[in-house]
Order: sequence, then structure tokens, then C-alpha cells
Amino acid sequence: MPVRLDPRGVTGPTRGEARGKRWRRSSHGFYLPADVDSSHPEQRIVEASVVVPTGGAITGWGALRWQGATWLSGTNSSGQVLPVPILISTHDIRPQPGLLLSGEGCAADLISRVDGVAVTHPAWSTAFVMRYARTLEEAVVAFEMAAFADLVSYDEIAALVAEQAGWYGVPRARNALPFCGENSWSPMESVMKVLWMQHGGFRMPLQNRPVFDLAGRLIGTPDLFDPIAGVAAEYNGAHHLQRDQYVADVNRAAIFRDHHIEVVERSAGDRREDFVQRLAAAYRRAGRRRTSRTWTIDAPSWWTPTVTVSQRRSLSPADRERLLKNRMR
Repeated sequence: MPVRLDPRGVTGPTRGEARGKRWRRSSHGFYLPADVDSSHPEQRIVEASVVVPTGGAITGWGALRWQGATWLSGTNSSGQVLPVPILISTHDIRPQPGLLLSGEGCAADLISRVDGVAVTHPAWSTAFVMRYARTLEEAVVAFEMAAFADLVSYDEIAALVAEQAGWYGVPRARNALPFCGENSWSPMESVMKVLWMQHGGFRMPLQNRPVFDLAGRLIGTPDLFDPIAGVAAEYNGAHHLQRDQYVADVNRAAIFRDHHIEVVERSAGDRREDFVQRLAAAYRRAGRRRTSRTWTIDAPSWWTPTVTVSQRRSLSPADRERLLKNRMR
């Protein structure tokens, strides 16, 4: 946590020490040891927190990250570092690098102190990111990564956005809602879903919905799946190039083919239009199939569903560890 100058040099550096190489200024009036690494999102949030005025709070991606949304790293889709957003309401705070000062305010009961940092409620924080997002994709990713951490549900964000008529960016947030689901496992899965719907023009797919054979055995859990057409999509990140993961992917794709499920893959660097073309071709192939279905999305009675925020919130800590560990594959 940054500290102020201390003439005694006890709780912080003296003015002379602050001019030396052992300390650096983190913001106006606050200092840190020079060897503290400020590249980590949590450290940037902590450094921003000391300038939050009374009644204000960290919001947006910073509040969500601080409360457990680990996918929100404080960078945009281009890799640029984002400033930490702070609600300051009517307070006058000096603009500083690394901070996004917002004159918006929110009710006191929507602000809480988590591990020493004042943050806005997850639903409010999510709506803030969605309203200020540059694109529809970024708005969808923000919600779905907050939902991944079970910080906010679709119903909660929809209700809040409905109340925010007249607020900046509300049309962007509302336009994103029809694309939002509660079971994306990574930002790139969310982006792929927007491509599927917005650019491909296909119906909203299920996200990470388990598929079973007719005997109740798990076939696999595709990233995206249209159970009406029998078309699935998988996003292959860098770890899919590792030998064990590659073998597992090949075997899983073979199982899907055995059950006549068309699978389309997308990898980093894959052009959007190429993915959409492959997806359209998969839909055409699926439309020509006349075989009986050997799969179902109806889970057997012993299966514990975890596809909604509500279902995951109801799990015990032990069940969360057991049932959700594969999400970070």
C-alpha cells in the first residue's frame, strides 16, 4: 500500500528519502519502495485505492478483478494497459496517469470495503465496464468473465441496466445483453460466440454444455454448441499445442464425429471471416445429415449441473473445487 511522506521516516519516507533511488512516487502525495512491481493488476488497484475520496470507490474492471474476476487483467483486446476506474462523484481529484476518474456516483449500499479497498458492487462494476466498452464484443466479454467468477448473473445485470436509463453508454450495454451467457470459460470463447451470432447470423449457441450419449456417458463439453443443428465450435489457445492437450483434442474431435456432430475450430490469429465461413459450411453439412441422433444434452440424474451462476453459487467449496477445476483448462 502506498504511503505518505513522514518527517520521522517511520510510516513512510522522509522528503529526502523520497528523492532517492529507493522510493518512487505512485501518485500525487504517495510513495512506494522502488522495487515494488506495479505491472500486476492487483498492485495497480492498490495504488489507485489510496486516492479514492470519501464515498468513492474503485469500479469497473478494477473492482471486478479485486473481487475475483481473474480473467479481467486490466488490458484491452489489443493488449493496452487500462487505467484503474474510480468513482469520485462530485469530488475534485487531480488527474493522474493510470487512473480513470469518473464523475458518476452510486448509492452507498453499492459500495463495500474488500480487503481494505473500497469497491463498487459487482453488478454495478460490470454495468460500468459494459457501458464504457469500445465494442459490443468487449461488453460481452466483461459480463461473461464476471459471470465466470459468479460475481453477477444475467438477471442481475439486466435489472440494473434497465434502471440506468439516461446513463452514459446504456445503449451499448443493452445491445450486448442478447449476446450474453453465464457459462463462458475464457474471453476468446466469448468473442467466438459474438462472431457466431453477429457475423455468422446463427442462433445463440449453448456455452460449455455437456453432451452425453444415449446411455448417459459424457461425450464432451464443446465451447459452443447448437443442439438443434448439431454444430459445435472449439477455441484452441496456445496450450492446445502442448502434446498431451493436442492428443486429447484429437481424440475428442473423433468422438464428436462418431456422433455426427460437426465441429469447427478457431485458433489465435485465425481471421474472423475464415472462421465464419467454416462455421457456415459446418451448418450446411449438418443440414444434409439424415442419421438418427446418438447424443443428448439432457444430463443423467446423477449429474450435477454447473452451467448457470445460480447453480455454481449453490455449490459447497468442496464441490466447487471438484466440479469446476476443468474450466481453467
